Amino acid sequence: MSDRIARRRFLGTSAAASLASPLLARAGAGLAPATACPHCAKLGWQLACQLYTFRHLPFYEAIEQIASLGIGYIEPCFFLRLDAKRPKLRTSEQLTPEVRRELKERIDRLGLKVANYYAQVGTDESAAKRTFEFAKELGVATIVSEPPPEAFDMIEKLCDSFQINLAVHNHPRLPNSRYWHPKNVLKVCEGRSKRVGACVDTGHWVRSGLKPIDCLKILGNRVITAHLKDVAEWGKLKARDVPLGTGKADIAALLRYLHKEGFRGALTIEYEHQSPQLLADVRQCVRFIESVAAELAR
Repeated sequence: MSDRIARRRFLGTSAAASLASPLLARAGAGLAPATACPHCAKLGWQLACQLYTFRHLPFYEAIEQIASLGIGYIEPCFFLRLDAKRPKLRTSEQLTPEVRRELKERIDRLGLKVANYYAQVGTDESAAKRTFEFAKELGVATIVSEPPPEAFDMIEKLCDSFQINLAVHNHPRLPNSRYWHPKNVLKVCEGRSKRVGACVDTGHWVRSGLKPIDCLKILGNRVITAHLKDVAEWGKLKARDVPLGTGKADIAALLRYLHKEGFRGALTIEYEHQSPQLLADVRQCVRFIESVAAELAR
């Protein structure tokens, strides 16, 4: 999600609900927490959930839902609420050191790990450094963002200094979606550190009329992590999310391709449809990924 689009969607929802071979694994190699996804872990896949999935809940409540699903990793989002009792707080680098410690304790208490952090990274080096420092405190391997092209010289230095990746996220094809096509992502990565790459959003590719497998082949060894989405209709910007494996993205084929190319890293479920049975839908996504992983782990 782009920062502007994401904020707009979040505000609307709040009001209503109030690859080595050629894909290179670079997303960190920490030990997996106890999860319901042993075959994913066996393949080196860190199954995560984007907090935007549970955006109707503050972070502290949302991570309890995620943990209940057996998902061991999370991807916080910089503009989402932290705590129902302190509605002005957001899960971002703006938190005080005391609240950051509290945040980390709450994550640790549930046995979760922070794989990625969705952040706003621009051209302000001081602000970007604070984002990287916050990510480092949380043990993040990859910052997911959509920085302007002119920021990448500075970002590359921070990636190497902090030993944290920056993965460029794609949104659907819109006038303000700079990275909707994988070639645009590849262009800002060209000639840079291996820590600069792509966070591939499969559902947004389908909404843009792009085939996920073709997009992966374009990106090659720049794939760092993924937002796994499936959508009901091809080439429609407003196509709604559906459980993985039931839409047009051919997620099973995509996962098989990633495995064949040696991918090891974070795969993040992001379910944007505010389903009345959200927990059940996300559980179905988890079971689908684990079933494909079980097939591949034989």
